[in-house]
Amino acid sequence: MKVVGFSFIRNAVKCDYPISEAIRSILPLCDEVIVAVGNSEDETLQLVRNIHPAKVRIIETEWDDTLRQGGRAFAVETDKAFQAIGADADWCFYIQADEIVHENTLDAVESTMKKKLQRTDVDGLLFDFIHFWGGYNYTAASHRWHKKEIRIIRNNKNIFSYKDSMGFRKKPNEKLNVLNSGGLIHHYSHVKPPELMMNKSIEMDKLWHSDEWVIEKYSSIDLSKYDYDGIDALQLFGGVHPSVMKERIARMNWHFEYDTSRSKMKWKYRFRKWLEDEFGLSVGVYKNYRLLRS
Repeated sequence: MKVVGFSFIRNAVKCDYPISEAIRSILPLCDEVIVAVGNSEDETLQLVRNIHPAKVRIIETEWDDTLRQGGRAFAVETDKAFQAIGADADWCFYIQADEIVHENTLDAVESTMKKKLQRTDVDGLLFDFIHFWGGYNYTAASHRWHKKEIRIIRNNKNIFSYKDSMGFRKKPNEKLNVLNSGGLIHHYSHVKPPELMMNKSIEMDKLWHSDEWVIEKYSSIDLSKYDYDGIDALQLFGGVHPSVMKERIARMNWHFEYDTSRSKMKWKYRFRKWLEDEFGLSVGVYKNYRLLRS
């Protein structure tokens, strides 16, 4: 069984993406990892080169910054990396620059890939997600965040990155047939120092909105102070972070506290959370896949 990882990145230093930790979290299961490194304004290319020269293969890309509808540029860059994977790979392991696979679940993921290798009806494998916000002790508590998403797919070039690269579909536009991998991903998208969180916010908005819109939004904002209050509900994290994040967490140099009893969650999300907590019912959850029986 051959497994090849793939990812994309641009301006990792400027926006403080944990791309090194992300790639290193999947390396134990990958024979190779292909990273599409976009034209950056910082030392991203060298950063990726230093991750694991023997296993990480870089393809340098130019982003089309005119693709501003629904974050389409992210999907295009994802597809560039996926299409660079050779025909001899069986599974393709996708990881985004702020996602870390927990090492405690790697054995389960590897076992699932081996067991389902001959299941031709299985297009991909799902991972559970935990989304962190503000600091490393708080996680998102509402249904606005995806609980599962596809991160391992068959080496089938009819599969493509969907919308803003959150998940995948196959031509012409079909949901993938998937099984649970047993894997867990910690998503650290909104855990950065305020000024670097602001850098990321600006860069993201540039890929969704016009230049005029971005200029108007940020012209009257203090760019050293990111508003972490733009979240509806958080809960305390009582688990253990992946080991590859240990040094990054130790370097945390900003303070973030949140009153978890305070909630701005919309009533529809509160109701859905109550149904899940009380009865185990998941209602109205976005699922960009078809879950097969194991």
